[in-house]
Amino acid sequence: MPIPAAFDLSGRVAVVTGAGSPDGIGFATARMLAALGAAVMITGTTARIRDRASELCSAGFDAAGFAADLTGAAAAPGLMSAVLARWGRLDIVVNNAGMISAAVPVFESGTVESMDLVTWHAALARNLTTAFLVTKAVLPHMTRRGWGRIIMVASVTGPVMAMRADVGYASAKAGMVGLARAIAVDAARHGITVNAVAPGWIATGSQTAEEHGEGLVTRPAEAAHPARSPPPLPGWPARARPTSPGNTSSWTAATPSPSSAPHRANQLSAPRRLRAGQPQGALVVRPELRPVGLEPLCWRGDTEPALVAVVAAVLFGGQMPKAA
Repeated sequence: MPIPAAFDLSGRVAVVTGAGSPDGIGFATARMLAALGAAVMITGTTARIRDRASELCSAGFDAAGFAADLTGAAAAPGLMSAVLARWGRLDIVVNNAGMISAAVPVFESGTVESMDLVTWHAALARNLTTAFLVTKAVLPHMTRRGWGRIIMVASVTGPVMAMRADVGYASAKAGMVGLARAIAVDAARHGITVNAVAPGWIATGSQTAEEHGEGLVTRPAEAAHPARSPPPLPGWPARARPTSPGNTSSWTAATPSPSSAPHRANQLSAPRRLRAGQPQGALVVRPELRPVGLEPLCWRGDTEPALVAVVAAVLFGGQMPKAA
């Protein structure tokens, strides 16, 4: 089926970090962006990232893999150099790296009392500093070109809820939302949008048995608010809804609207309070320069919600187009 013009990413180049797992949000996002026409550089901490890149290439996509630990200061500039050497440009970055590394498969969990400083720093480095370093490396190029899309894959954990003995991860993911807002107000005048997507219970390979159990008892947001379930992406066939519950939210900060004067493009929408009974994670700050309320962007239980949210952030600055 032809790609609808509004969704065509031909000629664009994207980087997706944390894409080594074959069943994770990162690789699914990379596959979706490639299907929309973008060339894709995917990153991971081990050599398995080359397997994922080979899968994309075998499917007919223009893709490459970059193995590196992005917590190190030199890795992100090296990634940027590799992208420019191959394609000469970079348009889209999806900061998805985090949670757990295949190279060091240890969760940095613990309470404030039990967690030592080394573990705390490791949790922030993996889940927040990686996004900072990658964004820092790509922003000068995007600024010179006057266009860019940066997406932070945060979580509902931290910004709107928390789990026991998870202070490092929750703090880092809350920090990603703040990072997105801060970069957005600085970069909006250069035609760069910055969004944060916050997945809820998503069935991926890194999901623990405890998280799976929590997801099964979480009330699906589509059931709570059926009228707010979004239509399928325009021009694309509707997919059957998965039976596993879950939700995904998206924050969008300081996207300049076409009518905005440049000096006003760095203002933020003012969010209202969550309404009583609204499911956890149901928060979207829209990019207009006025308060417009809180609405869920998408609600599904597998990797599809994150994909829809990321594609919306890439193509429409975080706003879903209205169905015809």
